[in-house]
Amino acid sequence: MQGTSPSPTPARPLTLLTGASRGMGFAMAQQLLESGHALVTLSRRPSDALATIAQRTGSPLEQWEQDLAAGAQAAGRLRAWLAAQPAGRYASATLINNAGVVPHIAPLADSDPEDLAHALRVGLEAPMQLTGAFLSATRGWAVPRKVLNISSGLGRRAMASQSAYCAAKAGMDHFTRCVALDEAQQPGGARVCSLAPGVIDTDMQVHLRAADPAAFPDLQNFASLKTDGALTSPDDAAARVLAWLARADFGDLPVADVRQP
Repeated sequence: MQGTSPSPTPARPLTLLTGASRGMGFAMAQQLLESGHALVTLSRRPSDALATIAQRTGSPLEQWEQDLAAGAQAAGRLRAWLAAQPAGRYASATLINNAGVVPHIAPLADSDPEDLAHALRVGLEAPMQLTGAFLSATRGWAVPRKVLNISSGLGRRAMASQSAYCAAKAGMDHFTRCVALDEAQQPGGARVCSLAPGVIDTDMQVHLRAADPAAFPDLQNFASLKTDGALTSPDDAAARVLAWLARADFGDLPVADVRQP
């Protein structure tokens, strides 16, 4: 009696995620592993908790210790890794640019030039470089491809003492608009969106609430978000962002807000 060959393992979706070591990034990584994604994270440090989840769920996980201030290096590493993947290994490919930096909170005149440069390298330069590498390396992949850039309402609304962060997020919004136009010209072009995730109870909020009131006129507004219970938990925010990513109309709006219908 002739034996039967085992059924091939179904291809998994692939997600590449920056800033996965804490906050909403960690929550997204956890939820992606729980739902069976193959996950590659680019963060300053690996997470034992994510490794444990991957082992329990059987979801493939690679954690790259990567300083995103060295964006060109990160992009080169990503491009080479994607180029080495066998055809048909993944059912889809998604890049989520989540990492960002809030520099010292102060008026621009009182800001340190190196601090400003670091915030822009991590928050704008690296996402552009990684997006370019991802789109180039996967251009021939016959699967759905997406780029999700995690933006902020501060990319669309100016705030005193937040020049670098606001500029990085505004730049992220606008380069996403440009990439959407680029990809619309490509057969099987990627879908892209720069998404504001709402106000989330993360270390960034703690940093803002600890600012010098004399240097940060909006301090009380951020304190009130906490005391009024208006902050979304990282887990809930991650679920809402990933639900937006899964929408059939993802990318119809290249710049969006998770609080939109």
